[in-house]
Amino acid sequence: MRQTVVIDKITGEYTRFPLRFRAGSSTDNGRLEIVARGSGSFRIGTASLMPADNIYGWRADTLALLKDLNSPVYRWPGGNFVSGYDWRDGIGDPDKRSPRKNPAWKGIEHNDVGIHEYMALMREIGAEPFVAVNTGLADETAAAQEVEYLNGSTSTPLGKLRAQNGHPEPFGVKWFAVGNEMYGNWQLGNIPLEEYVKKHNRVVEAMRKVDPGVQPVGVGNVGRWSEQMLTQCAGFMSLISEHLYWQNRPDLAAHVAQVPAQIRKVAEAHREYRRRLPSLAGKDIRIAMDEWNYWYGPNDFGELGVRYFVQDGLGMAAGLHEFFRNSDIYFMANYAQTVNVIGAIKTTPVSAQMETTGLVLELYRQRFGVIPVEVTGVPAPLDVSAAWTADKSALTVAVVNPSDQPASVELALKGARLTGQGMSWVIAGPNRFAHNDPGKPREVDIRQEPYRGNGDLRVPALGVAVFELAVQ
Repeated sequence: MRQTVVIDKITGEYTRFPLRFRAGSSTDNGRLEIVARGSGSFRIGTASLMPADNIYGWRADTLALLKDLNSPVYRWPGGNFVSGYDWRDGIGDPDKRSPRKNPAWKGIEHNDVGIHEYMALMREIGAEPFVAVNTGLADETAAAQEVEYLNGSTSTPLGKLRAQNGHPEPFGVKWFAVGNEMYGNWQLGNIPLEEYVKKHNRVVEAMRKVDPGVQPVGVGNVGRWSEQMLTQCAGFMSLISEHLYWQNRPDLAAHVAQVPAQIRKVAEAHREYRRRLPSLAGKDIRIAMDEWNYWYGPNDFGELGVRYFVQDGLGMAAGLHEFFRNSDIYFMANYAQTVNVIGAIKTTPVSAQMETTGLVLELYRQRFGVIPVEVTGVPAPLDVSAAWTADKSALTVAVVNPSDQPASVELALKGARLTGQGMSWVIAGPNRFAHNDPGKPREVDIRQEPYRGNGDLRVPALGVAVFELAVQ
């Protein structure tokens, strides 16, 4: 089926032509053609095609899954990308923004998403912004100007520009990632540590002159880099970033256990810094683990993208447990990434689906408690975590079972008594490689079941279960 829209009033000025059409059938081989007849020449700036039900330019199906995740904070624009990103490329009329070669990865950055689009997304899904500033090719002036554009009043030059671009009120961004992985030679503008600590301090000082309320997150990497950042820059950061990624392991228990083990190792290193470094006296600089995930092949869903399996969901759940156990030293943990590549959500041009890892994040965010409770006597290879709900009316207990046999846990609770009533939510799969695909029914999902019992918790093979147990 073919549908044609005629544009017959082309002028000498750049003009936007809004078009609408309805597809008469479904196909995986659709095509958009722009054809000219007659003599002369014309130029096309951009051709944008999106569903009519988009929300501020975002896909409705993907937004629905983001709302299921209900993450409290999103870091943007990345990642390696930020070391070569100029935030000015992403403001103004989207149709007049220049595309750029992606500075860190393959392909083109079309700059359809900039500050305003990101902030609109944060408002739509109820999340807090966490903006990464370029400390690679950019300098302290660019960082300060970005803060002024985000948070300055309309009496400032860049606050006025923000208003002209459609948002008179300051965005009020609090959290700023000051650079990304600047210890690595894969970052544009990478410089030696001795020089970088000075640059970090200059950048933060300039940002604070614009807005004293900003909360900077410094670049960390356990070892000499983190130690020197905490020694030289302690007065110029609120948190310090760390990143962790894991490869596939043939043994399932080892595949899962490597995640909490490394999270614990990083926590122990930072506790040692607190004991040993005079610069940290009287300070509470906790960790922002603002990238953590499995990353291994085969690659689908974008450059170096990963399809995630039940085994990876088990590892993410065990990782969350370790963050809970070390919440005195971890302030936030940001799963990397959100959509496609190594994201919790995967899409095709016409469908979106939650990964197994995304289901785990959704389950814990929606159902797990907020006040940690100490757990002892857990038999291997199970991983168990517990927390009170905010009002302490119920105890939530989460169990990870990385084995091919069902497991049971007998709960002995001190200081409270179970009523015998509750609810459970379970994620499990028929095998360790079970997964979800966009456009297909879920092979793995969250299953809700009533709980009746006095502390006997049963978890299926290859499963994660969260129990909410009423107490009195």
